[in-house]
Amino acid sequence: MLRPSDDIYGLQAAILRTLASPRRLEIIHLLGEGPIEVRLIADRFGLTQPAVSQHLSALRSAGLVQAVRVGRDVRYRLTDPDVVAACELMRQVLLRRMTRLGDMAAAYSNRSDPVAAIPEVRS
Repeated sequence: MLRPSDDIYGLQAAILRTLASPRRLEIIHLLGEGPIEVRLIADRFGLTQPAVSQHLSALRSAGLVQAVRVGRDVRYRLTDPDVVAACELMRQVLLRRMTRLGDMAAAYSNRSDPVAAIPEVRS
């Protein structure tokens, strides 16, 4: 039996799958600065225009970006600026996690006999 929340979780999972690309996350952050043309995105990241177009197509299919015609040019923009805020929030979570892991590694490496600090496993 499907629960009402299953629909929203399914949509969220689909969006997160789309965002599961470092390049797409970079593009999202760039679009957070304002609308931009495919050519300029390609130049910024050293990608081909077809590669950028594929990423933008995936982001557009997920409803995260939209194309806006300005004269002869087509610029892409975010459909909701909170997408950048959501990505930034996750980045902050990851940075805190990395800091904790770094602190643990530093504490471990500062011990005089790190091997002695490992608990013995008994069968």
